[in-house]
Amino acid sequence: MLKRSRISSFFPPAVPISVAAAVITIIIFAACTQEPRETNLLLPVDYANVPDDMILTNFHTDKIEVRIKCRPKHIEKLAERSLVYPADIYTDLAFDPAGGTDAIEPGRYLLPVDKTRIPLGRFASIVKITPSYLNIRLEKKVTRVFKVTVPYIGETAKGYMALSPVCEPATVALTGAKSLINRIEQLSTKPVDLTNANENFKKEVPLDLDQPELFTVAQSIFVVSVQVQPLTGIRTIEQIPIELQNRPGKKISIEPSTISIDLKGHQENLNNTTLTNKIHAFMDLAGLKPGVYARHACIDIPVELVMTNASPRVFTVKIE
Repeated sequence: MLKRSRISSFFPPAVPISVAAAVITIIIFAACTQEPRETNLLLPVDYANVPDDMILTNFHTDKIEVRIKCRPKHIEKLAERSLVYPADIYTDLAFDPAGGTDAIEPGRYLLPVDKTRIPLGRFASIVKITPSYLNIRLEKKVTRVFKVTVPYIGETAKGYMALSPVCEPATVALTGAKSLINRIEQLSTKPVDLTNANENFKKEVPLDLDQPELFTVAQSIFVVSVQVQPLTGIRTIEQIPIELQNRPGKKISIEPSTISIDLKGHQENLNNTTLTNKIHAFMDLAGLKPGVYARHACIDIPVELVMTNASPRVFTVKIE
């Protein structure tokens, strides 16, 4: 009774139960007997058992196209699976006259594609595989130690300069195909930005390596220490008048009456008029009686500046 009620729900009451059952049987049979179709699957190639002293270069077949034949419902299921073709270099080279599993040399090889490794199941058949051979290139693996350099970009704040950077570690071991390693002259980090820097700083920077996927690096992040120092310079200030203190008489003469000095310091300080206006020269005449004297002048200079020379050093003082 249950079966009859289900069948009758799809057809009007006037349709006999036997006819309805026959129609449903035809529909089910048609669904189960859909004609097989052909379609293409693109499978990435997964290479295994690369010799320890070798590198599989990027000059290799990385995908194969497999044309299959199966019913549409199986095509959808296969499309949902992450299928790959597993290539085994040791095993596959046993079929290649260019080399064997016991002594693989650097060079180019053709590995036959084995269709039994493609996990399609019993519901699909392989029509064609393109290409039928995998083209690979093996190179000798080498490791070389390079000194790491650090480039600068940008400009420090005005009046400052950056000294040579200190990189920690100072060297790095790089492993890769011999032909690629031999082309590298030096390794450097990504540039360090000095824009408006006016004090020492440290920064972590990565290695600047072209096509990093082709190499194995012992360390990829480096700590760079940068020393930023004020730019120093020299400036001469001429004809600074000499102030006479504790004058013992009304009539006093000094020859010459001015002094010139050479200064050294931070360029900003050398050009800072607020600082340079504080410089003055003086001579203390306390206790002197009328006569002629050879005297030195005293120079009062801000602590931000250093005097490296003065001219003249001796002055003639006449007191009447």
